[in-house]
Amino acid sequence: MARRRQETMEENRVKLISAGRKAFAEKGYAAASMDELTADVGLTRGALYHNFGDKRGLLAAVVTEIDGEMAARAKEIGACAGDHWQGMLAEGAAYIEMALDPEVQRIVLLDGPAVLGDPSKWPSQNSCLVATKRSVEQLLEKGALKPVDPEAAARLLSGAALNAALWVAASDNPKDVLPKAIDAFQTLASGLLADR
Repeated sequence: MARRRQETMEENRVKLISAGRKAFAEKGYAAASMDELTADVGLTRGALYHNFGDKRGLLAAVVTEIDGEMAARAKEIGACAGDHWQGMLAEGAAYIEMALDPEVQRIVLLDGPAVLGDPSKWPSQNSCLVATKRSVEQLLEKGALKPVDPEAAARLLSGAALNAALWVAASDNPKDVLPKAIDAFQTLASGLLADR
């Protein structure tokens, strides 16, 4: 009995995240109606409050899901690059490029910071930071980078990619801004390379 109740709660949570994702992408956070959102998936506002506390909590869950997908996509792209250094650059560029995706743009890069605050404090961003730090440490071990504190380098690389994506998302001409943002990110990152 308890197991079935747990499964139902998890199903409701998945339904609400999916409905929130759709509503936030189509209407934006401010215009998304919680009554419509819950009715669309056959649930009540009570289910929303039970699972997420409020609309802001639902947005946080949606941002975490999308941010996780972005990180996985960037990792896949990075894995196809020539070497570890090129992979890290490709991951950063891929993350920045995702700012062109309307769902990412609206939910993660525009509404997310406006409602949830500083993205560098989001749990999903912290997991990206840990992965970047690991990459920096591996590059340091290979002598590919100048001697630098791995956490400092990872924070600056992650911050540069995030801020570049925020810039692309908020600009009037995202497609024009994108190549400038990627070029500047890669130029900044290249300053870490050891002199050969």
